[in-house]
Amino acid sequence: MALFILRRTLLIVPLLLGLLLLTFAMLRLAPGDPAAAIAGDAATPDQIAAIREQLGLDRPLPIQFVAYVGGVVRGDFGVSAYSGRPVSLDIAQRLPATLELTFTALLIAGVGGVALGALAGAWRNSPFDHAVRVVTVLGLATASFWLAIMLQLVFALDLGLLPLRGRLPSAVAAPPFLTGFYTLDALASGRFETFRAALVHMVLPAITIAFGGLATVARFTRSSVIEAMGSEYAAYETAVGYPRRRVLFPYALKNALVTPVTQMGLLFGAFVSNAVAVEAVFDWPGLGSYLVNAIYTADYPAILAVTLAIGLVYGVVNIVVDVAHGLIDPRVAERM
Repeated sequence: MALFILRRTLLIVPLLLGLLLLTFAMLRLAPGDPAAAIAGDAATPDQIAAIREQLGLDRPLPIQFVAYVGGVVRGDFGVSAYSGRPVSLDIAQRLPATLELTFTALLIAGVGGVALGALAGAWRNSPFDHAVRVVTVLGLATASFWLAIMLQLVFALDLGLLPLRGRLPSAVAAPPFLTGFYTLDALASGRFETFRAALVHMVLPAITIAFGGLATVARFTRSSVIEAMGSEYAAYETAVGYPRRRVLFPYALKNALVTPVTQMGLLFGAFVSNAVAVEAVFDWPGLGSYLVNAIYTADYPAILAVTLAIGLVYGVVNIVVDVAHGLIDPRVAERM
């Protein structure tokens, strides 16, 4: 297992290099001049040229790329044209907010999707199964930004049950920084009211992101459980008198979890991309809103750094998924 984890970890390096190269090339081909955006509309051509020279944008593209990679290795991502601060500082402040929201959505999608899919597959063609299939179709067909607005209208504006926007109420101070996750930091510091406020503020955006993923996990789990329940060992256990729920949970579900667990790694990337629109709707202070502002201002260092940070987290999450996959089915670790 240790060799398996090492091999999967080493694959992150070419992944990040390829991601950086692709993003760097696409940004340079896109219209817009970051030097002109920083200088403003009233800037003279000489001022724009001076800023371009200061940022190194007047050098050949290969030299720019090598210089940027060298800076990344040293931990220097440049200065953001939007905020005027080091990009690494901006990401360090905003990344925990996005990760907390994304992992919460992943937990909702994983637990909810596996539970719904397992029960629907075990009692195939029952009314519950038909209801789950309707919910999954709706989940796959619903756009995240539309769902976000509808949830705000119903639960925040009409019913007043949940907050409309933000990560905490304006009157509540953020907990002492330990992990950057407000819920965990509030619990660790004993600020239970802050924990409750942070959790309540996360409900609507997390459900918005998780809804489509929950539908995907439920459908894959249902198919896997149906296949497992139709296997020879499940038929034998049923024949000797085990009730259906006893066949499902200790035996069939364990073998059926391989596919849903694999999907969790893929869903993480989709959740991060959905978070860009969802964070804008809920005014969530994460990487999504930061990336949108960086794109508007052609802030190359910020865009590249956010891409690299998301790619690194995505790679780490996929390693965790692969390890979980190998623990559930040891044959996977032997083959990879």
